Amino acid sequence: MPEVIIHDDESFERALQRFKKKCEKAGILSDLRKHSHYEKPSERTKRKMSAARRKHRRPRPV
Repeated sequence: MPEVIIHDDESFERALQRFKKKCEKAGILSDLRKHSHYEKPSERTKRKMSAARRKHRRPRPV
């Protein structure tokens, strides 16, 4: 869990912004969304296959 210490000359909003940024970098919100409901193994496979297809279709930069 990311931890933020509020400094004496720092506002709460700034500390909250730093906390949100640390959470985003740690991947907490995306992990929470991913585990918010049960995903059947067949659905997981289908999602991964479609992502692989999308990635494969994307043109490569030269």
